[in-house]
Amino acid sequence: MTPTHGTGGLAGDALGAEDKGEREAGRRGEHEAGPPDGLPDGHTAEAADGLTVGHTAEPAGGLAVGPACEPTGSSPGVEYEAEDRAGHPAEQEAELHAGFLTEAAHWLRGLFGPPDRATAAVRRILDVGSGPGVASHALADAFPEAHVLAVDRSAALLARAEARAAEHGLADRITTQRAERPEEFARSGPVDLIWTGNVCRHLGDQQAALRSLASALRPGGLLAVAERGLPPRFLPRDIGIGRPGLQARLDAAVEEQVTARRSRLPGATSVVEDWPCLLASAGLVPAGTRTFLIEFPAPLDVPVRRHLHTRLHGLLADLGERLDLVDRLTVEQLLDGDACTGVLWRPDAFYLTAVTVHTARLCRPRASA
Repeated sequence: MTPTHGTGGLAGDALGAEDKGEREAGRRGEHEAGPPDGLPDGHTAEAADGLTVGHTAEPAGGLAVGPACEPTGSSPGVEYEAEDRAGHPAEQEAELHAGFLTEAAHWLRGLFGPPDRATAAVRRILDVGSGPGVASHALADAFPEAHVLAVDRSAALLARAEARAAEHGLADRITTQRAERPEEFARSGPVDLIWTGNVCRHLGDQQAALRSLASALRPGGLLAVAERGLPPRFLPRDIGIGRPGLQARLDAAVEEQVTARRSRLPGATSVVEDWPCLLASAGLVPAGTRTFLIEFPAPLDVPVRRHLHTRLHGLLADLGERLDLVDRLTVEQLLDGDACTGVLWRPDAFYLTAVTVHTARLCRPRASA
């Protein structure tokens, strides 16, 4: 697909959204006060919400720092810090995924039949885990007669969703509601379409969450669940510093962290994450699965580099001792905004990921003979 800027509803790969929100608020305050020694300290990633960790310009351990960059024009590091003060990391990622959300929304429209039939069939949409509302915007565009209710646990992100709707002339069609538990999802009454992006993984009992979502559907309504896919890739196997294979080791450490955090969630229940089967167990009929590719090839533009820098900060903080010393120092070098080996400058950085969307329908009651 052609990469375009913008998503809401994609929460990231790790757990603990409430703690992440608190850390992000603190991080923005640190930026406004100015990080010590000019280092962009305190960024966290939506994909791995963690503590704030700075980086050093001259890491120990025998790892050489790359040559200093002397570019002309503005520095991506400077632009990164300035823009991040005005944007939440969830919104950074959402902007990168907007093209996928638009494509997914139009695919969902096709599942309701011809355009005129889909328009007539879908009048109420629930966007669960809406984040800053980019998915809500895409759904409102794809279903021009529908009202979209954006639901999230973060009041700050819901405020961004409201602002985004107003900016695009959709304030009368996109409204918000704060909710934290699955049983709150159905408060708005029956809906025709539910979109949920990376929400179930944050809940202890994923099967129960799907049942709660299914209970909010009208007969004939559709539930679309975006979960997992392929983790983001953004580095070559050998990046010239540290040991080759850093990206694979980061992915493995993230999976270990996610598993550990899921085990501590209230009501944590282990299930085989066969989403069509889970949807069927929730009383729905699977209606199709599709995977969407999100790709930004090298060389990257500044907004994508900014997101990768944020993501790496979060990974370094969140994974902590799951990484060995060499890998931690390598990530610190990648975060160095003044070195050509840093992700803000290196020409080989790219962004490639995939999101899988599973759908299922609530069948209409069979007419009596």
